[in-house]
Amino acid sequence: MVIGAGAVGAAVAFFASREGLRVAVVDRGPIAGGTSSAGEGNILVSDKEPGPELDLALLAQRVWREDLAEHAALWEFEAKGGLVVGATPPAVAALAGLTRRQRAHGVEVTEVAAGELPAHEPYLAPELAGGAHYPQDAQVQPMLVVAHLLRLSRRSGATVTTGAEVTGFLRRGDTVTGVRTTRGDIGAAMVVNAAGPWAGVISELAGAPVPVLPRRGVVLVTQPLPPLVRHKVYAAEYVGDVASSDAALQTSPVVESTPAGTVLIGSSRERVGFDRTIPPEVPATLARKAVALFPRLASALALRTYFGFRPYCPDHLPVIGPDPRAPGLWHACGHEGAGIGLSVATGKLLAQGMTGRDAELDLTPFAPDRFAPAPPVP
Repeated sequence: MVIGAGAVGAAVAFFASREGLRVAVVDRGPIAGGTSSAGEGNILVSDKEPGPELDLALLAQRVWREDLAEHAALWEFEAKGGLVVGATPPAVAALAGLTRRQRAHGVEVTEVAAGELPAHEPYLAPELAGGAHYPQDAQVQPMLVVAHLLRLSRRSGATVTTGAEVTGFLRRGDTVTGVRTTRGDIGAAMVVNAAGPWAGVISELAGAPVPVLPRRGVVLVTQPLPPLVRHKVYAAEYVGDVASSDAALQTSPVVESTPAGTVLIGSSRERVGFDRTIPPEVPATLARKAVALFPRLASALALRTYFGFRPYCPDHLPVIGPDPRAPGLWHACGHEGAGIGLSVATGKLLAQGMTGRDAELDLTPFAPDRFAPAPPVP
């Protein structure tokens, strides 16, 4: 039983059904109706410091490029690479330190001098001080990822029910044996909480809370343009913003093109609960910072903005694996803005665990009960 028909839930369903498990997916809304419909489809290693999340991202790279290679065209997989740029020598020096640490942990990255930037991106602002090229960074169309992973899951016997809100859990003693929904009870030997920014609410219903909270992000979309941006391009300060726990608004320029010719401009982050009111200064700031990177965007028309709520965890690591506080309950949530890229690795790891196989990656750093308060000292 998978709660959530977004990218993570769809990936869990795909890999679990591929392992021969009978799978049912439920979502209170439509498929890809939450965070997965409001992102850029990033598959990144460039924005991650060495540690458990980078290890998960490197596994995801292998899953996207090897396990799922035959399906790449379905979700518009683009191995476009990433270019991180610094506006000042100190920013470039800090970026060089990050690249050295990443390279030692298996990331492919090449430092780019200021004079070499035009060879990568001809229309970048000329005064930038340097950067780094990450050939492993890629992009997908996230709603297509969800749609096709669920379609492939159905071929293996999975069912998908939309418009079914989970209202509680079925139990036998402490053991979770299914869910109660607005469309009836559904029994299951294992229940996966893949509810994105609502995962904290679901975990509370199960009596096994995890501190997943919504973090709002806005994306600006331009009119279709002639070829302008080759890579995913972002400023070096984006890495710090991703790792920040600040609740206040943060913006750092992220610019990339799509196969349709539109340019996607991010990124913003702020913790405001589920407030859906977007202050006009947020897209205005994104536009201004994007033009600072690509001056030609100054004459482009903005067609629209969209926003979503990323599932934020205080320690910036997702919650993945079985919950010892509620046997039968598993979690796959808290990926924040990396959920699309990390979804397939998460799904594969859970499927391995649920079928009793050794997981390819140690899940201890992602344990659901890592937030539980320490027992009192006698």
